[in-house]
Amino acid sequence: MRIIPIASGKGGVGKSLVAANLAVAFAQAGKQVVLADLDLGASNLHIVIGHMKSENSVGDFLSDPKNFEFSKIVSKTNIPNLRFIAGDAEVPGIANLKVYQRNALVRKLQALEADILILDLGAGTHQSILDFFLVSGKGLIVSSPAVTATLNAYVFLKNAMFRIMYNSFTKGSPAREYLENIRKQGSGLKMLYLPKMLSEIEKIDEKSYSKFCALSNNFHPQLVINMLDDPKDADVAMKIRRSCEAYLGVKLEHLGVIYRDALQDVSLASRIPITIYKPQSVLSQAIYRIADKILQDGELDVSLQGRIDESFEEAQAYAEIDFENKKEYVSELLHSGVLSQGELLETVKLQQLEINKIRKENNFLKSKLSHAISEGFKV
Repeated sequence: MRIIPIASGKGGVGKSLVAANLAVAFAQAGKQVVLADLDLGASNLHIVIGHMKSENSVGDFLSDPKNFEFSKIVSKTNIPNLRFIAGDAEVPGIANLKVYQRNALVRKLQALEADILILDLGAGTHQSILDFFLVSGKGLIVSSPAVTATLNAYVFLKNAMFRIMYNSFTKGSPAREYLENIRKQGSGLKMLYLPKMLSEIEKIDEKSYSKFCALSNNFHPQLVINMLDDPKDADVAMKIRRSCEAYLGVKLEHLGVIYRDALQDVSLASRIPITIYKPQSVLSQAIYRIADKILQDGELDVSLQGRIDESFEEAQAYAEIDFENKKEYVSELLHSGVLSQGELLETVKLQQLEINKIRKENNFLKSKLSHAISEGFKV
């Protein structure tokens, strides 16, 4: 069974939209799919796929993992080949799982009979979210072009790497003590290069270093850039890639880009995934492309580096192609009456507000960076 954890590091980037529609795309391709809402504490994935609220949910299982029958929380949907596990936003503290609860849930999920299991994770870098993400070596990170979103995508992957470290270094080992000392010294060491840290760890604790390498060599996260408005927005993917390679030593593969679509709000209000509501839309076609890439993963005899280079080139090309297709698509919607001129104008206004918000965030971050640099020079 292929397990695909989907995370974002930041809310509001369309992570659940990607998770739900990928599940639909896989199901339409004839795969037996289970979609699990693990955004615990803020569960609403059932709305995206148009599923009635389930009688049983993850919360019921976690309240009594030893005795509750797990199959009760796996329900059929109206979409052929797709089953659903509902999250639970009504149980206080459910997002803060205990280790035994998390382990019990992971074991049950891994034992499911399916071709593909998609885990829609919560935003942020909570330990439980990182552990769910690391259930598979090929977790999917969703970002948008916004500065805060790209920064949080990088921070999420950085925390995932540190989580692999802690899983590799046993308590009391020289490597664990080295990490603890760094943590105690405070935020001034946050910008340390991970490769440099690993070089030091190799010197003091070769056994722990070897264990980390064995685990990290299976970690190949994949990226999706959502909510594009312009082909230039796709450039943020290269920034994330360069940061991951330089600071974390992580090889990041690009699965593709997805443009904003005015019909997505209509689709969500109708409680119909857009891949069903409007399968020919630019957004849906991007989802299908990403699903195809995942299904074809491993079929081609190409080196990891070669595949990564090709994935970024391909994503950039589709950013240009989809932009042209989007313009034609919007024109068709206007002429067909599906999208009124007023709705189009409202969409443009909302996008302009988003652009202004991004500019403010960018200026704020530039100001903080400038201040940090000037303080550094004083020291």
